[in-house]
Amino acid sequence: MVLKINAQIGRKTSLVLSALPFVVCIIAYLITAHIRHQENPKDKMVPTFSKLVDGVKRTAFEKDRKDEYRLLVDTIASGRRFFIGVGLLFGGVILGLHMGLLPFFEKLFGGFILFFDKIPALALLPILIIIFGIGETAKIALIVIGVLPTITLDTYLRAKAVHREQIIKGFTLGASDLEVAYRVVLPQIFPKVLDTIRLNFKAVMLFLIAGESLAATAGLGYRIFLVRRYIAMDIIIPYVIWMSLLLFLADAAVRLWIHKRYPWLDKE
Repeated sequence: MVLKINAQIGRKTSLVLSALPFVVCIIAYLITAHIRHQENPKDKMVPTFSKLVDGVKRTAFEKDRKDEYRLLVDTIASGRRFFIGVGLLFGGVILGLHMGLLPFFEKLFGGFILFFDKIPALALLPILIIIFGIGETAKIALIVIGVLPTITLDTYLRAKAVHREQIIKGFTLGASDLEVAYRVVLPQIFPKVLDTIRLNFKAVMLFLIAGESLAATAGLGYRIFLVRRYIAMDIIIPYVIWMSLLLFLADAAVRLWIHKRYPWLDKE
């Protein structure tokens, strides 16, 4: 069954196979923590399960000196920046659509976006901080600069790949240029563009963490870089798991929406 292309896997087997890598990783971690703490009971690099639970308790369920729940405050701060950044990425969808269909936009922006996409966004972080300061604008700008060109080029290529016959048919039926763009081409490519955006959620979070690590007063990335000087792995590991879980849920929500809104994609 393992090497069969047409293998039929039942529901229970699927659940077991999906859970197996997670179980193996957890067991390997617990064994490693146990061995290290037998050698050194004060080991901080691989905290035991009880210490991880204590770290979660202190950050999520106990108020700090500011009378705040740190994990909640950090999640709200990073979540706001994340969703603002993702929302701005849809500007790249519109630009890429116009570049793919309108020659004027293609000639005007094509070379520039292709070149801009090759600039390492993190190299611009000091410049952004100098220009925008250490506030929210620099962090969100880093997300947009790092991810928007990729979204724009992906949309551009997908719009260019639409069969010319469909565009001609739209004109034949009396549609204007913008109607062809927004009512014929965009509905076809939008589900795949959404896939590209959700696949870039990790990149968005990476740029967000980079921005928060240099200048912030709250945020998931800020907290990780704050406590790393104390080697507080009992806080860092739960924060990393929490960020990963949030990204996984966001990705799953987008995939579910695409599945419900565009069921015909499952038949392709």
